[in-house]
This record gives sequence, structure tokens and C-alpha cells, in this order.
Amino acid sequence: LEAILLAAPFHRWLGLRLASLDEDGGEISMPWREEFVAGPRIGYTHGGILATLIDLTADFAVAAKLGRGVQTVDMRVAYHRAALSGEALVGRGRIIRMGRTLATAEATVLRGDGTLIASGRGVYLTAAP
Repeated sequence: LEAILLAAPFHRWLGLRLASLDEDGGEISMPWREEFVAGPRIGYTHGGILATLIDLTADFAVAAKLGRGVQTVDMRVAYHRAALSGEALVGRGRIIRMGRTLATAEATVLRGDGTLIASGRGVYLTAAP
């Protein structure tokens, strides 16, 4: 699955790494990049970057169960704190419900010290393409 994750140029640019992954979920780590900054005065990370990490972490929790990538059908994100410059981030995901056609998974984005930055939930297409 790491090969699937890193096949996408965008994922490689983000610097993503599968920290852990099994049938119960997993973790994806992402180092901070200067290009993530949305507010230069404060130095906070753009919400789209956080949403991407939530989506990919929940997606790969489902992919670990199926052994292949899945498409996002729907997703929501809640932002709890700003991710500031220099902070590496970790996404943790788990499956909530696995169906033949759709799966629901959730993910959190945490600072290295475990502080919650964002959380979200997605629906993913599990039916074979």
C-alpha cells in the first residue's frame, strides 16, 4: 500500500510516509513544508493540507482492509487548532463501518506531542472498479 500511496506525485510532494497500517487502521506522517503556510504573519498551515491528510489517512484505513486504493465519495472536516510552522503532523485513521459498496472511516490529525489539530470522517467506495 505504501507503493500505492507514493505513486501519486502530490503525495510524494507532501512527503507522506506510512507510519503503521493494519486491518484496524493506521497512521500516515507528514513533515511540515514552508509551502503549507496559508497565513505568513502567523505561520499556520492551510486547511486544505489538513483535509488532505484526513482524507488519505481514512482512505488508507479502508485500503488496508481491501488491499487496494479506494475513491472518496464524501468527506467532512473539523478544525480544532492551528497547525503552526515547523510542526510535523500525524494522521490516524480507523474504519467505522465496512460495507460491500461503501465504507465510512474517520481520521484525526495530531501534532507530534499528540495535540488534536483536526478531525474528519469520509465515505469511500468499496465496490470493485
